[in-house]
Amino acid sequence: MALRHLRVLPHPLTNFTPKLSPNRPKHRVCFSLSASQIMASISRKVLVPIADGTEPMEAVITVDVLRRSGADVTVASAGNQLTVQALHGVKIVADAVVSDVVDTTFDLVALPGGVPGVDHLRECGVLEKLVKKHVEDGRLYAAVCAAPAAVLGPWGLLKGVKATCYPAFMEKLASYTTTVESRVQLDGKVVTSRAPGTTMEFGVALVEQLYGKQKADEVAGPLVMRSSHGDEYVFAELNPVQWTTENPPKVLVPIANGSEEMEAVIIIDILRRAKANVVVASLEDKLEIVASRNVKLEADMLLDEAAKLSYDLIVLPGGLGGAQTFAKSETLVSLLKKQRENRYYGAICASPALVLEPHGLLKGKKATAFPALCNKLSDPSEAENRVVVDGNLVTSRGPGTSIEFALAIVEKLFGRKLGLELAKTIVFTSP
Repeated sequence: MALRHLRVLPHPLTNFTPKLSPNRPKHRVCFSLSASQIMASISRKVLVPIADGTEPMEAVITVDVLRRSGADVTVASAGNQLTVQALHGVKIVADAVVSDVVDTTFDLVALPGGVPGVDHLRECGVLEKLVKKHVEDGRLYAAVCAAPAAVLGPWGLLKGVKATCYPAFMEKLASYTTTVESRVQLDGKVVTSRAPGTTMEFGVALVEQLYGKQKADEVAGPLVMRSSHGDEYVFAELNPVQWTTENPPKVLVPIANGSEEMEAVIIIDILRRAKANVVVASLEDKLEIVASRNVKLEADMLLDEAAKLSYDLIVLPGGLGGAQTFAKSETLVSLLKKQRENRYYGAICASPALVLEPHGLLKGKKATAFPALCNKLSDPSEAENRVVVDGNLVTSRGPGTSIEFALAIVEKLFGRKLGLELAKTIVFTSP
């Protein structure tokens, strides 16, 4: 019997209406989506507040990982200015100030740590009101490093849950809630984590809470994350030489539109923790660049000005757009060729394959790069290693290897003792 007067209904999530042949009877069309597909199809709104003194790795890694999942992330300054002076001289330009977003409903609020950044977040009355209303509405909230103990605890938002934080703040956290030493802790609607070295895991855990495990796995794969956090980091070294430098060593980190923000900030942050003199130079016509996941960073100077100085090390972050700009810059390529002769240079992710290789800067060298680009290396024999040091060259694979990459550079510049100390300080390895 023919069916009549039946409508084809668009799916409420996809808004998709199939086209039916005019010669066929009109049947009602039903769709069946898995829970993970439904979750992945919904855009999630996330707030990441930052302030002067925020830990830049924690802020930028959290934003970067969440934006990879498709989340609509707003970076909001808890101060009156969009430009935030984060720790270690990193300048982050926010998307808005907190007072601009008080009427926005977010699915997640995630607080980075860093002192005095957490103090500024805690003292921001507008933010406190926003977050408390957010929690009262039963929505997901999160904090890393000092923020659980210095912000969520004093706001009364950790009662009756288990939480973790930076090791030095655990005693303070214990006055507000039950403490655990997990790298990432989920309890109900709150996710907490320990430090810069656990933030990538923290970010992926937040993706899972927003979108499900399948999406979290999709995001984690290309990051090339470390599978085990033992007592020590390692790297492959060939043709070892003693790196000799000025005291402190002078390091150039170029950035451009499309540079990978996690890689850039991790390199800058860790090298400055080691007391290297790091110059961040923009290849654009202004100091501010828009990185690959739309994080806005401000350089110290333009490349033309930076090129007048000499450096012990030049190290390139990755990111497809940034690497392409690097490769086209006659000024930067000239600096790298001169650097190769008698000083030190390095690159991570897309930059070994797209910058160093085309300009002959890997000739006679073993190197690695982002896995999908290793076929562009003339000698990929060591490419499976997460970090490769060959004489005066150091290369690495991607965002998830950036900390190991930076620690390997610290070791070559300052010695293994400091590298191991920093790895524990940021809780990359066991404290």
